[in-house]
Amino acid sequence: MRRILLAMSGGMLILFCLVNFARVASAKGWRAGVARVEITPEDTLWLAGYADRTHAATGTLTKLWVKALVLEDSLGHRGVLIASDLIGYPRAISDTIRNRLARRFELSRAQVLLNSSHTHTGPAIRGRWNYIYHLHPVHVQAIDRYTDALEDKVVKVVGEALEDLRPVVLRAGNGVVRFQVNRRNNGKLFPLDLQAELAGPNQHDVPVLEVRSPGGALRALAFGYACHGTVLNTYKWSGDYPGFAQLALEKDFPEATALFFQGCAGDQNPLPRRSVPLARQYGRELAVAVERVLEEPLRTLKPILRMAYREIPLALDPAPSKAELKRFLAKAEGWQKDWAARMLERLEAGAEMPREYPYPVQVWRLGDQLLVALGGEPVIDYALEIKRVFGQQTFVFGYTNDVMAYIPSTRVLREGGYEGATSQMVYDLPNTWRADVEWRIMGAVLELAREVGASPQVEGVMETAP
Repeated sequence: MRRILLAMSGGMLILFCLVNFARVASAKGWRAGVARVEITPEDTLWLAGYADRTHAATGTLTKLWVKALVLEDSLGHRGVLIASDLIGYPRAISDTIRNRLARRFELSRAQVLLNSSHTHTGPAIRGRWNYIYHLHPVHVQAIDRYTDALEDKVVKVVGEALEDLRPVVLRAGNGVVRFQVNRRNNGKLFPLDLQAELAGPNQHDVPVLEVRSPGGALRALAFGYACHGTVLNTYKWSGDYPGFAQLALEKDFPEATALFFQGCAGDQNPLPRRSVPLARQYGRELAVAVERVLEEPLRTLKPILRMAYREIPLALDPAPSKAELKRFLAKAEGWQKDWAARMLERLEAGAEMPREYPYPVQVWRLGDQLLVALGGEPVIDYALEIKRVFGQQTFVFGYTNDVMAYIPSTRVLREGGYEGATSQMVYDLPNTWRADVEWRIMGAVLELAREVGASPQVEGVMETAP
């Protein structure tokens, strides 16, 4: 009997400790830290994003930044959101940064979300797309120096955000703004026909994550939109419309840091475009959409953070043969001709062409807020499908952790065109994605969502290729 009573007492003590721990953890709530570092180039550097540029940058329109927001839940689980005024992080740079964060701060890849705004008036960094610029060795050396310093700054700013952890309340909501246009289905409108009817698909959501102190002071705003950072094509450094949106929000809320996260903008362009006043206008429109969300009821998120990450093999179609490349070379021009020449040179040297690529997929759950982050330049179909499956409140980012190519949906791949076919040349890939690209990505999203405790809201979702 004494043994039974002791066992019961011990069990009750363990149960009491577990309940008490859960109560204390729940009362603890969220903590957040935020920091920023300027990354505007000081050296003479080439701009990234347009193949027809002929010289390096000539000045600065707006400063460029990397910003980090660290979130910690009631059990001490930490996630880092990194926003960047850059065209994108290629795999080699992203891997270096995330490996350094793992060594220094014990942050796994699931815990680090490395996003870029895809501004086309930011600096070129080390990456395969620099092939299109015909850079002089002096410019290549400058890019290498800048990239090394950039990696250091990203690691440093994450450390500063970790040191800034303080209690906060986390809320989420969705706004809307409508200056994006599907560039594939409105090609005849460019540069612009204001009387024309615009064709989709589009997705105009503005996801907003509000971070406030318990006393109500606004500490940070993380927000997004799915639209290329291509209002401007000048030779001056600028964050384009995302940069102007962050400036507007930080002017209206000087105590807060604003962080922009790019969505599935692969086939979405601002229209009209090509002027600084338009970039300011779109930035202000986006900022007003965020401010409207803050003035309406937001969902308060429980202090639960679950994160999952995977790199899945995306298959590429077989590389063209030497004969096919020679025929293509005879009629190609510009960067397409350069691509064919590089591919032919590699084949003749006996190089083995890649048949697949390790594609990053990341899913977070913050309370009941699901966040899905995809690599590359995914077209808007991915955001539409993910929101259909998991609910319209879901946040969907692209350009995260690795920007290796455009990511077409099954529809866009079938249709071809730049996003479905020829853009692979810009990224120095030997051919297009296989037809099951969308099935593979959506299957990974569904599996990772299950890992973080999220379930589809629709029936009959197929998870693997037929």
